[in-house]
Amino acid sequence: MKYLETKHERNSAKITTLIVVIILLLLFVVGPPYMDPPLEYGVAVNFGDSDVGSGDVQPLKPVKSEPKEVVSEPVVKETEVEIEKTEPTKSEQPAEKVLTEDNSEAIAMKKQKEAADAKAKAEAKAKAEVERAKKAKEAAEAKKRQEEAEKKAKLDALIGGVKKSEGTTTGGEGDDGKPGDKGQLDGDPYAPYTRLPGSGSGGIGYGLNGRGKPKFEKLEGCENEYGLVVVDIVVNRNGDVVGVTAGTQGTTNKTSCLIEVARKMAYTYKWPPNQNAPTRQYGKISINFTPTD
Repeated sequence: MKYLETKHERNSAKITTLIVVIILLLLFVVGPPYMDPPLEYGVAVNFGDSDVGSGDVQPLKPVKSEPKEVVSEPVVKETEVEIEKTEPTKSEQPAEKVLTEDNSEAIAMKKQKEAADAKAKAEAKAKAEVERAKKAKEAAEAKKRQEEAEKKAKLDALIGGVKKSEGTTTGGEGDDGKPGDKGQLDGDPYAPYTRLPGSGSGGIGYGLNGRGKPKFEKLEGCENEYGLVVVDIVVNRNGDVVGVTAGTQGTTNKTSCLIEVARKMAYTYKWPPNQNAPTRQYGKISINFTPTD
């Protein structure tokens, strides 16, 4: 293979050679200076054999220095002192035990004790809370029993001291067709009347617990209109009817004429006053309009 055949190859070789020569010259001319011997780095220390000295000539061997003043220390005669050995009391802890308090085993035992103490406190607090709730519940139940006993005593006094025993009075109330007074001895004698009153004299019945027998005015019915009309009533302590709802459950004829007559008749009812009765006592009236009326 031949080189430098073309003009361009020859020119490139010349330029490359020139550049290399220039670089070599620069290295010799402007390169870093060389010191012989080379510079030493660090801090130089002067030759000598003492911490002090004087003069301008540096000796090459150790020189004789002034005699050093030797100061003798006074000799202290030691005397034996009898040391009384005392055993540590029980309250004093050996140093070895104190030093071992900070090791890992002691720390672990300390943490375990703290956790046990915290758990014991939490359990005691929970137990105290349960005891408090139990006592509060017992107190509430006792208060409720006392209130019920007081209520029962008031009701017994209200109806003549009736107790849970065989009575001596006659009569009764109920819807079973059997003798007796249906209900409970500790129940409310003025409880709302819920059953349908039976037909009394002239086809008129009434129901109002604990209030005795009423007085009322019988009104004429409607022409050619017949049937049973049930009226819910409200009675105050004076025995007056203060509320009327005619045509309630059990009514067989709800024509406007019969309803109006029954309503007017209900307002004529008058029961004996009773200040122990409720301020608003609920009862019923049944009026059976028949052709004979």
